[in-house]
Amino acid sequence: MTSNTPLVPALPGDAHLSYRDGQLCMEGVRLADLARAHGTPLFVYSTAAIVDALAAYQRGLAGRRSLICYALKANSTLAILKLLADQGCGFDIVSGGELERALAVGADPAKIIFSGIGKTRAEMARALQAGIGCFNVESLAELDVLSEVAVAHRQRAPISIRVNPNVDPKTHPYISTGLKGNKFGIAHEQALGAYQRAAALPGLRVVGIDCHIGSQITEPTPYLEAMDRILDLVAQIEAAGIPIHHIDFGGGLGIDYSGDTPPAADALWAALLARVDARGYGDRQLLIEPGRSLVGNAGVCLTEVLYLKPGEQKNFCIVDAAMNDLPRPALYQAFHRIVPLQLPKADASAPTWDVVGPVCESGDWIGRDRALAAQPGDVLAVLSAGAYSMSMSSNYNTRPRAAEVLVSGDQARVIRQREAVADLWRGEQL
Repeated sequence: MTSNTPLVPALPGDAHLSYRDGQLCMEGVRLADLARAHGTPLFVYSTAAIVDALAAYQRGLAGRRSLICYALKANSTLAILKLLADQGCGFDIVSGGELERALAVGADPAKIIFSGIGKTRAEMARALQAGIGCFNVESLAELDVLSEVAVAHRQRAPISIRVNPNVDPKTHPYISTGLKGNKFGIAHEQALGAYQRAAALPGLRVVGIDCHIGSQITEPTPYLEAMDRILDLVAQIEAAGIPIHHIDFGGGLGIDYSGDTPPAADALWAALLARVDARGYGDRQLLIEPGRSLVGNAGVCLTEVLYLKPGEQKNFCIVDAAMNDLPRPALYQAFHRIVPLQLPKADASAPTWDVVGPVCESGDWIGRDRALAAQPGDVLAVLSAGAYSMSMSSNYNTRPRAAEVLVSGDQARVIRQREAVADLWRGEQL
């Protein structure tokens, strides 16, 4: 199985990731140099790509009372958080650990919103003590518990309720969050009653409304539909005498993994704001929670080819990155572009391989049926690896987690040291 693959076409994130003199570079740094210096697997991120992605949201919301809260779950490495905090971002967190990460980089607690369906009493108490801006509450039971915790600490917790609008985001079912069958939020039909209950509880202070319908959304229609339903609810809730001070439209905007064409963030928000203005809510504070769309195409994972294993039905290219480093293909059958660090010749013969890792699972694959002219010792780049890779990585098979490097112009610095094997059992006892 061969194909005569021409020069590699434009790459996702190609404004800051491109071939120069035949070598794949991120900004002004050759990725091959980083692989030699720091080993593989290695995650490398572009500062300029992150800042540019954020700038599109900032343009779209220019002149509005707004707050962009980066969703930590996409990539929670401290240097990435510090970069976004310095650019004015708040943070959307889903655990006590993420709260501590945000605080560790000097985030303004008033710009932190706490989402997630399973907040513990201890997490609630710590967030109240820190003075976060808002809890996004996801169930009636959580309303009661949060009120009890707040009263015990002589506080009133600022809350919005996450409403499930039953809108199909047209994405993978594992990352759809706004349908009736999903575990998230309170059903649209129950939202008014939930707000009335919240307003009557002594430990709560209603400040907003929240909606998040899913992830890797590549068309504007689901956003517009969800927005209409949320604005309908705002009218009903305020008619019942409960003011809504901010409207949180969540995140979920997709990126280009393989020819995907999501709307640009500024274009999407132009359309959404036109709908908000037409409904008479343009004066409200607007919150959004982007994650993947800020960091996804800013990162690559470099991995060395260990062995080539031709077979009767499949050819396997075995690399040193695995499902513990890049979980998305195993979890979602997700697609990531895989390219060589050195641009192949236009007439190079490229056999077709399944790119797989060393982990002892048949689900440990990075890419299926990829045309690659690779040899053992070559280094490949797995693209669009800035989101939901390192933050979801594990130590399965007692594999140390990879190092991370942040590139800025022609400079690169290590922002996470590679784990040593001894790090993996620190805290264990015989």
